[in-house]
Order: sequence, then structure tokens, then C-alpha cells
Amino acid sequence: MTIKVLEKTNGCMPQIIDKGDWIDLYTEEDIVLKAPYAKTLHIVKKDDNSTEKLRDVIFDSALVSLGVAMKLPKGFEAIVVPRSSTFKNYGIIQSNMVGVIDGSYCGNNDIWMFPATATRGITIPKGTRLCQFRVQLSQKATVWQKIKWLFSNGIKLKKVDSLDDTNRGGFGTTD
Repeated sequence: MTIKVLEKTNGCMPQIIDKGDWIDLYTEEDIVLKAPYAKTLHIVKKDDNSTEKLRDVIFDSALVSLGVAMKLPKGFEAIVVPRSSTFKNYGIIQSNMVGVIDGSYCGNNDIWMFPATATRGITIPKGTRLCQFRVQLSQKATVWQKIKWLFSNGIKLKKVDSLDDTNRGGFGTTD
């Protein structure tokens, strides 16, 4: 099975490594996220007529570009999650917990992103292996697509100059 990859930024070509089953993705640019900070103080009245002081906490977040657009085979989708070392090394969590890339998100400008929320101040350098993805059958896969997957020889990444497909409108869009 072949995944077409349009590398929009040099150094962001996904890598299939022998040590794992997932495919690593890289940051397109340096990312700077601020540490959480306290904001507005609220005085909250409790049931026993006492009061409690609470403060809003603001967390910095960003849509981290992964510098690639991809065309998955028909009947497939991708699941994007952080690498196991991402929180330990960078103190960020994936804002939407798990990312699903539909097969229709396959235009030249449908750049893959990683929504990150910071738990501490951090700079993440360009080219960092921040997250990973795997391909799986979508719920709309046909019987023939399922059979093709069953008998495939694994996944291959093919670098292309264009995906020759319609842009869906960017990250977080569904028609």
C-alpha cells in the first residue's frame, strides 16, 4: 500500500522506522509556547456561605504544522498521536487527544497539523519528531479495500510533487 506524500517543507518527510509500527512526523518550524499563568481572580460563594478564591489559569496552545500533505489510499484513514516521549521531553499534550485524518483530507494545501497545549514554557525546535501516525481502514471501506489491506505487503511512502486532488479547506474542516 502506497501513501503519497507532498513534503511542503524540507526535513518533514515522514519516516518509517524499524523499531516501531507507527510513522514519525516532524515539526515544520520552531514552536515557542508559554508556561501556564494565572489570570482573573474570582470569589466564589459556597453553600455554607463561606467564600473561596479561584483563579483562571491560561494554557498556551498552537496548531503545530507537520510540513506535509498526504493522500491515503481509498478506504483508509490516519490516526495521529504524540510519541511516547513527547510529554516527558516537551511538556505538551495533544489538545484533541487523538487526531483523525480522513482520506478526503488530501489536497496540496491540506497540511497535517498537531494541536498542542503547553503545561510548561518550552521551545520545540524545527525538525522535532513530535508525533506519529498509523493507517487503518475507515468505517466506509469496501470489501475489496479490506481484502487489499489484508494482502498488502505493508506501507510505502512515495514523495510526490503534487497530490492532484481538491483541497478540503484546511485543518479542522469537514464538508
